[in-house]
Amino acid sequence: MSVETPGRRILLGRVLGAFGLRGELKFESWTEPREALFRYQPWILRDAQGNERQVSGARGKASGKYLVGHLPDVIDRDAAEAARGTEIYIPRDALPPPRPGEYYWADLEGLRVVNAEGIDLGTVSHLFSTGANDVLVARDDERERMIPFVQPQYVTGVDFEAGIVSVDWDADF
Repeated sequence: MSVETPGRRILLGRVLGAFGLRGELKFESWTEPREALFRYQPWILRDAQGNERQVSGARGKASGKYLVGHLPDVIDRDAAEAARGTEIYIPRDALPPPRPGEYYWADLEGLRVVNAEGIDLGTVSHLFSTGANDVLVARDDERERMIPFVQPQYVTGVDFEAGIVSVDWDADF
């Protein structure tokens, strides 16, 4: 079943597998805090084969390194194991608007990255957290650059109207 959702989607997490015997699931969440995953519903679930379905009523709580919870239509361990690897998306417009001067990582994806010398370093592919700091990944046809997302030391500005992330980063690095 295909789910029609206009606009951009945001990947918030995935199902890691079964937890227990009664259909409970382990979830990985990329929200902050991670329990916020359950606040954004309905979810668009996409399995490894690309099949999608929309579900409401997911619930859960933190348990160690991951979240443990339920999906309304998963009632036993076999169904929970079958959901392993399922990605959890929501429409971008389901997120609350960011405060002035703030933005979601997903909103940076696709912006051009330009250094202080005006050299185009590619476009923002994605961002990730290392624990010490976040990292912006800029890709062009030839290479991938990982730039610490440290403001204002390395990331000096974000201009959504121009579609540019300005960085203080050597083009050869």
